[in-house]
Amino acid sequence: MRAIALLNRPPALAGLYSTYLLRPLRPPKPSETLAMAKSLDENDVGISCYVSSLPGFRGVLKQRYSDFIVNEVDLDEKIVHLTSFDLPPECTEVKEEENPPTSGKDCASEVESFRSLCGDHDAEALKGLLEKILSGVEGDIAPIVLSPDSDKSHRAEVHNFFKKNFKFLVTDTVEGSEGGSKCIRVRFCSVQGGGRSRRGKKRKNMGDSDLKDVMPFDSRGSDNWPENLGKFLRFHLYKENKDTQEALGVIGKMLGFQQRSFGFAGTKDKRSVSTQRVTIFKQHAERLAALNGRLFGIKVGDFCYVREGLVLGQLFGNRFTITLRGVVADSEDTIKEAANGLGRNGFINYYGLQRFGSGSVPTHLIGAALLRGEWKGAANLILDPREGERDIIREARVSYKEHGDIDLILKKLPRHLVAERAILQFLKKCPGNYLQALKAIPRTLRMMYVHSYQSYLWNHAASRRVQKYGISQVVLGDLVFCKESSAREVAAVDSSEPEDDCSDPYNCLPDTSEEAVPEEKVQSVKTVDSEDLLKAIYTFEDVVLPLPGSRILYPANDIADVYHDMAKKSLALDRNQW
Repeated sequence: MRAIALLNRPPALAGLYSTYLLRPLRPPKPSETLAMAKSLDENDVGISCYVSSLPGFRGVLKQRYSDFIVNEVDLDEKIVHLTSFDLPPECTEVKEEENPPTSGKDCASEVESFRSLCGDHDAEALKGLLEKILSGVEGDIAPIVLSPDSDKSHRAEVHNFFKKNFKFLVTDTVEGSEGGSKCIRVRFCSVQGGGRSRRGKKRKNMGDSDLKDVMPFDSRGSDNWPENLGKFLRFHLYKENKDTQEALGVIGKMLGFQQRSFGFAGTKDKRSVSTQRVTIFKQHAERLAALNGRLFGIKVGDFCYVREGLVLGQLFGNRFTITLRGVVADSEDTIKEAANGLGRNGFINYYGLQRFGSGSVPTHLIGAALLRGEWKGAANLILDPREGERDIIREARVSYKEHGDIDLILKKLPRHLVAERAILQFLKKCPGNYLQALKAIPRTLRMMYVHSYQSYLWNHAASRRVQKYGISQVVLGDLVFCKESSAREVAAVDSSEPEDDCSDPYNCLPDTSEEAVPEEKVQSVKTVDSEDLLKAIYTFEDVVLPLPGSRILYPANDIADVYHDMAKKSLALDRNQW
């Protein structure tokens, strides 16, 4: 389950405000799945409310791509910049504090803290493991397996305990010998590596043979990779007026890699200047550094070798530096008051227009067609003519719609139109097979359409919540991030982008299974009840709304009806299929 905070409070004062708007919400009609005659405005995708009632002012956003600067903020809350093109030393990223202790006194207090967290039995097992490490025994040290633990939130707490206090130990979740039980395994992490070799040889003494490792070893790469290097190269990607996928596609083509070889925490706006972290498996920094002289609008640098690759969601956030041009306001005081109001009150955490595409065919309508199983309709929406494109591209789309000449349109469509070209190239080989043609689109791009539809429903639910209950209070049935563990209704959520297959239209909304979520990232969401309201322990800043999907906890009030009613009308689904 993925839950999104309803309110966002920026650290810096900047923004665009207007008077508070309340517009009636209307679910889309089936006829609206046709290409729209004009580009989207904010009300079309559920963006209709403001936090403040202050007078607004007008300005032009992103007149130049350099007016919108995006810097990723990593999990340590450090802002990512491109600062160096130097090559890194050929050594792994190991912090000094990650070294094992030199005596039992070094970790006695941590063991006692662990005892209060997991009990005497597990504490004694950990103590025994530490004694073996301190004794300097030769060969591999067998791992320990903690007691069965069915509480996922507690397991997450244990994982985080080891990450904080014993960085030289590695934890993962395994299946216990008792059916259905889950246990945490604790292993000594030697800098010299270990685990499974690239030829598949198993290390000795890995513990109970009945335990199944749910964290498989990476089988890619070469046997010749130096053992003292982290197996991933991390670098900072700087790009101008290109989205993340496009920039990595260019780099991958120059290196001879597929785009999916790269790992990153999130995609950044195309019309911007952005800097973010990227990882790639077992590549030397000099190969990427050599590309800088040949890249246009792209630079790479700040290289280092790390043990793990990036995945979607592994970031604290993004820092935006925004320039507004052509500002028109009643007075300078109006602008100052609006900026101060933004810093003081925050803003509704809507998905912006970029989530729904820049053309006259919104991506959420394509996502709805995919979810209905209308494969031909979805393909046609992707291929249809749209406003705002260059004449040569629009003419090619019109010609294909009228005459169906695939060879002609492929000659005219630029290569950055990845989805269109993938569909057409497959239809050229297998005419009429629209489902497989859609599957030819790269998976991350294909899922973007479904994510867009999820975002469309989320925006409408957010607007309804603000319209009906305001922003000053938590109400009965709201969802909030848990501040304390209890036996009351909770659901596990993560902050990563969901990624599931889309072969079944009714199971196409992405959802994250328990096994797929790193447990240290798990947070608990609960439904606000009368006791919570009486204690007043939650504020509006704690309120979240879920991205829709299966196995999702929805608000226990009428805000849930927004999801169900809109999905029922646009997808013809009932509540049992969500």
